[in-house]
Amino acid sequence: MNLTPTRFQWTVLLLLAALLGGAWIVMSQESTTIRDTGRTPAPIVGHPAPEFELMTTGGHSYSLATYAHPDAELRMPVILNFWATWCGPCRIEMPHFERASQKYEGQVILLAVNQMETPAQIDTFAEEMGLTFPLLVDQDRVVNNRYGVINLPTTVFIDADGIVREVIIGTINQAILEDRIGRLLNE
Repeated sequence: MNLTPTRFQWTVLLLLAALLGGAWIVMSQESTTIRDTGRTPAPIVGHPAPEFELMTTGGHSYSLATYAHPDAELRMPVILNFWATWCGPCRIEMPHFERASQKYEGQVILLAVNQMETPAQIDTFAEEMGLTFPLLVDQDRVVNNRYGVINLPTTVFIDADGIVREVIIGTINQAILEDRIGRLLNE
């Protein structure tokens, strides 16, 4: 008994393998179709930053449109820093943001968006760290979600026209922060 496949059987086997391989390739490709989910997209460099309005623990309201928009009342670049009191890297970079907020006062607005903590926790942290720039309350993570923040800290640099210029995930040192502010001011 001869168990060696015939030429015809090899041809059928190769065609079947090619057909299955082609089907696998087609089925495993990622879709390039953008589906409308009804959600605001996270910020993309070169595109408009998602609008928001949040309050400080003292009840002062801040919105992106007040600063970063061609028709803004107080038109200037905005730096959004997403943070939490329990985040070690956030604690490390907060003094850098404080120094920058004082150095560039009236030229750039730094807004720190807290993730899901109470006003009391935020106030205690601000006092402990000596922070004077606006710390915004986002207890329900509405703005964090709108900006697609999943890692803390995350910093979004927005020009005076409301366009996202850079998103940095992780700790920022003083030199990098001031370099990015300089870029925003020189645009």
